[in-house]
Amino acid sequence: MTNSSEVTPLHAETAGHYQDLARSRVPAGFRGRPAWFVQLWWCVQASLFAWSPQVFYPWRSALLRLFGMQIGKHVKVRPTARVTYPWKVSVGDYSWIGDDVVIYSLGQIEIGRNCVVSQKCYLCAATHDHEHPAFELIASKITIEDEVWLAADVFVAPGRQVKRGTVVGARSSVFHDLPGGMICAGSPAKPIRPRLSDAAPQGG
Repeated sequence: MTNSSEVTPLHAETAGHYQDLARSRVPAGFRGRPAWFVQLWWCVQASLFAWSPQVFYPWRSALLRLFGMQIGKHVKVRPTARVTYPWKVSVGDYSWIGDDVVIYSLGQIEIGRNCVVSQKCYLCAATHDHEHPAFELIASKITIEDEVWLAADVFVAPGRQVKRGTVVGARSSVFHDLPGGMICAGSPAKPIRPRLSDAAPQGG
């Protein structure tokens, strides 16, 4: 009888590949711009964008707009934020994008008006097909509706929606769509209680 601790998984040579990255390809047109344009943006982001003083919000918005982002008025993007493909992103009026935020916009990402995306948040708009050996890329749009606050270090998975006015607590992970007007937290994030608006009756 074989000890279970001695059992080892079959090698790829005999069991086939789970992942064969030699077969992996970026789908045609996936980036949405020519390769030279992508590289130009990454150079600009690493220099003119990242080196700009913190208070130069209009300057960074202008650079993002130049590279195709739909960006509203009085948007504040910190110089340490990173946007993979600006032309796949829209940000509404008066929204804030904090330090070290990653907007991994391989797919579309829509951020509404008066939103706060706090420091170290990660919005990931693509994944891979783990059941296909070529590990194919799959883009899936993220939607952050108006007046949402993503607190520090929140992860938002591909294809997810956070409805209007919701708060997502620090270090939460959004793997499911979240309803509007709620305070949510956890991994996966779940609604905890309603969030009061200035239209809601106050106690007393």
